[in-house]
Amino acid sequence: MAWLAAGEGYEITLEDGRVAARRAGGRQLKTLPKALRDSPEVDRLRRLAEWLDRHAAACVAQVDAWMVSSLPVPTELITRVWPDEAWRAALRDMAVVGDDPDEVGFLRDVTSDGELKVVDLDGETVRLAPRTVTIPHPVLLPDLDDVRDFAADLGITQKVEQIHRATWVRPDRTDRSGGAGGTDGPGAGHPTATATATATATATEVRDYAGGKFASRFGLAARATGLGYRVSGGYATCKVRDGGRSTEASVWIGEPYWDGESETGGLSWHDGDGRAVRLHEVGPVAWSEGMRMAAALYAGRTIEEGGDA
Repeated sequence: MAWLAAGEGYEITLEDGRVAARRAGGRQLKTLPKALRDSPEVDRLRRLAEWLDRHAAACVAQVDAWMVSSLPVPTELITRVWPDEAWRAALRDMAVVGDDPDEVGFLRDVTSDGELKVVDLDGETVRLAPRTVTIPHPVLLPDLDDVRDFAADLGITQKVEQIHRATWVRPDRTDRSGGAGGTDGPGAGHPTATATATATATATEVRDYAGGKFASRFGLAARATGLGYRVSGGYATCKVRDGGRSTEASVWIGEPYWDGESETGGLSWHDGDGRAVRLHEVGPVAWSEGMRMAAALYAGRTIEEGGDA
């Protein structure tokens, strides 16, 4: 950003989200001079910095929503927003799929002709111009481990957690010995010895991450909102569009106005009309995201120490 005149013989600019100052045409100062701290010019720059932070967060949230729901995104939209630094940071290096669902590549740039420059899994830079692209949820990516290894070789970093996102795969059947799911990412494993999902065709709840104790319901709710989940009534929830239908995963966190100890409850899924979805009917993305939410809440539980723990 250019240096702007701020009076008193100073110039100001935004640098890494903060207001920086210098004597006109001179060396940058280490701190903001007292004479400028309450100036209108500095106040405007601070408000601009706050807006830019909100804009960057909104871009990341939108790309995350596209990825979680595997929604087709118009290529023209990507090319239009690419010049915006915040959008570019959120989109760059995301794994994308064009017309061929088996052809995965990492988005690196956009050409002046409106094409996407993508590095495919062979290490070749190719140009794509499909009408839409998909930013797939990692649970849908074939050979995810190979994709992760290739990304590491390229030095890929993502603003939106995609390829290194913890994923859970819905088992073909659930039983009391094998548990109700597995993960290939952070959060794998927990001290619960048995999963409480049953082998019946009517089962609608998973209790792998139930029983995580918290000092207060407020603390558990705060953890849920801090992780980006919605708290509604006695539940932490997340919505996913999976296979063309909307599904909401929910974990019981306690009565809203309860001020005593609380603990995580079971995980279940509901369709757009609020009906419980049987476990064997839950889609792969909805399953993974629901289990991810339940595991993340459970990870913040109170851990007992000492001989009686």
